[in-house]
Amino acid sequence: MSKQKVLVIGSNSFSGSHFVAEALRAGHEVWGVSRSTEPHPVFLPYRWPVNGKGSALATAENFQFQAINLNSQLNDLLSLIDRVQPELVVNFAAQGMVAESWLNPTHWYRTNVVSQVALHDALRQKPFLQKYVHVTTPEVYGSTDGGWIKEHNHFAPSTPYAVSRAACDLHLHSFHQAYGFPVVFTRAANVYGPGQQLYRIIPRSLLSARTGEPMQLHGGGHSVRAFIHIEDVVRATLQLAIEGEPGSTWHLSTQESCSIKELVEQICKLASVSFSDLVESSEERLGKDQSYLLESSAMRQVHGWSDQVSLKEGIQETMAWVDANLATLKTLPWSYQHKS
Repeated sequence: MSKQKVLVIGSNSFSGSHFVAEALRAGHEVWGVSRSTEPHPVFLPYRWPVNGKGSALATAENFQFQAINLNSQLNDLLSLIDRVQPELVVNFAAQGMVAESWLNPTHWYRTNVVSQVALHDALRQKPFLQKYVHVTTPEVYGSTDGGWIKEHNHFAPSTPYAVSRAACDLHLHSFHQAYGFPVVFTRAANVYGPGQQLYRIIPRSLLSARTGEPMQLHGGGHSVRAFIHIEDVVRATLQLAIEGEPGSTWHLSTQESCSIKELVEQICKLASVSFSDLVESSEERLGKDQSYLLESSAMRQVHGWSDQVSLKEGIQETMAWVDANLATLKTLPWSYQHKS
């Protein structure tokens, strides 16, 4: 694999920071951009010691970070792009969180559609760009109640968040058709692992198990998901950044599903705590889809990819991260902190 210049937009995000680590492991030069300064190193795997030693993957020679807000500092981002001239741009940046998108929908459309379109309109004119990977979401499909679904563009989004992501996906499809813009789409369902934001279901359950702090389970936890470990996702994402055919869409998923309640029960069992003592049921979130089940045979057959980390192994690894950093994690917010 030849060494390339990679720009990661949204490098402070859970998936973005793990992708930075994966790209650095592969020997690429990486530039990271996020709207905020780098968070606590506990959330940045490229800053973690390698194999328990003091050195980290990121060094002054192979990784540079710049805080740039896509909504208000597009010119700064384009200046960086013109200076670096990256062959690969991988974009994890998006306003996330489904429930909160009902409260401030304009923030979601501004970040996930308007600012993205402005970026793409500039990027399509850069001759050095070889591939643009757009990390999108299965929520564009709506609930996949009919079973495991293949990649398609028949969207049925049910929340402002999902609508904003679907709109951006369709816009990028039009740019690919009109200009040959080298976009590759990835959709991964329910990614998890060490370093994830604490309000997500797996780290939140583990924190509750370790501290005795009760947690709420929306709708009793009956919705169904297929959880996939972050290492399996970023390995596939880097492979697609290099090999993916422009205009193509790829599902990254395991082939096993479980309900949220079953997931939390498994976590409680591994942590040796009582489910009934820890969990409180609450009302279902507005617009929450019953299931996201992505059929991933195309990625497996065309690119030879497969998921390697079982759910039990992944939960144990995430538990080890929580245990190793529990004193720090206790001092940080466990709930979603909205940034406009």
